[in-house]
Amino acid sequence: MSLKQTIENEYKNALKSKDKNKISTYRLILSSIKDLDIVNRSGPNKKETDDEDIKKLLKKMVKQRAESIDIYKKNNRTDLLEVEQNEYDILKSFLPKQLSDDETKKICADVISKIGANSLKDMGKVMGELKKTHADEIDFSKAGSMIKELLNK
Repeated sequence: MSLKQTIENEYKNALKSKDKNKISTYRLILSSIKDLDIVNRSGPNKKETDDEDIKKLLKKMVKQRAESIDIYKKNNRTDLLEVEQNEYDILKSFLPKQLSDDETKKICADVISKIGANSLKDMGKVMGELKKTHADEIDFSKAGSMIKELLNK
């Protein structure tokens, strides 16, 4: 079953259980997927929207929620924080599990030694290799700072 079908099924279940928070979040996701479908169908590179496109969209939405959560925490807006946190949790549930900081650091160190990187100039090579092998598992914003730290030693 595709990711889109999974989300649609979850949406139907939320409608049956009358869970207003989930319903609004699933509607938001499905609306964004529909927008993505329209973009993919028009323009020079016509293609069907696949699971990878949807994962990229969900990652972008998760990142937006994480930024909003930080802002709401700083400004003590618990009312808005709760809504964003619920959306964040639902969005994350459709993405592959991210590796922990320790696991990410170990993988970064392994890749650095594998390709023989020894300065910050090699950071692009290291990131490229990580994206090839661990695209869905690693938070690249964290990985970037870890790689800088490892290359500066």
